[in-house]
Amino acid sequence: MTVIHKRKQSALAEFSRSEKRGLYKAIYKRRDVRGHFLPDSIPDRLLRKLLDSAHHAGSVGFMQPWSFIVIRNEQIKKQVKELFDQANADAARVFEGHRRELYSRLKLEGILEAPVNLCVTCDPSRNGPHVLGRNTIRETDIYSTCCAIQNLWLAARGEGVGVGWVSIFEPAQLRSLLHIPERVVPVAYLCLGYVREFLPRPELEIAGWLPRLALEDLIFFDRWGQKNGS
Repeated sequence: MTVIHKRKQSALAEFSRSEKRGLYKAIYKRRDVRGHFLPDSIPDRLLRKLLDSAHHAGSVGFMQPWSFIVIRNEQIKKQVKELFDQANADAARVFEGHRRELYSRLKLEGILEAPVNLCVTCDPSRNGPHVLGRNTIRETDIYSTCCAIQNLWLAARGEGVGVGWVSIFEPAQLRSLLHIPERVVPVAYLCLGYVREFLPRPELEIAGWLPRLALEDLIFFDRWGQKNGS
């Protein structure tokens, strides 16, 4: 019985050992790329492949709330960079002393360097007001869009393409610049491109901004704060 059960599990898994190693490699070596982009263009076929990976994410009620604005126009990039610079100056002022000094040294975007910028949006009204599974937690459409972003990010890492998430904007200004309808939420502004290197650890960890938390401190059992056996 045990042998038969293991064979069934193996058949259902479908992934070979090498495929599983590749999947975990993409997860652990994924990086938020900020300033290491090369000018080489991303082939249209590969970009579509990455977008298709995003489009195959799971979504609440299968509503597929995402849309993708592909930005290659240099003038639009410059305007987006101006929005970033304004918001970044404001963000720097919330920190003091050494923290502000460290913040000022961080490279937090690659808007002009990356050959492709990508704005990923969420339309909460897609497929009508009533979405299966979203009645009590309205934000699940945003969560679904984040799953699509992670799909794209991992696929890009597997293809040797770097991705950087730029979150220092005033959303209303970005919406106006990109002509995004009022009902639609700009969830992520991403920079995509081939890179000089993928760092061995997250850049903010290397810079000393924050350490990685210990997984054991983040796991509870049955209820918040309860450790196994306590």
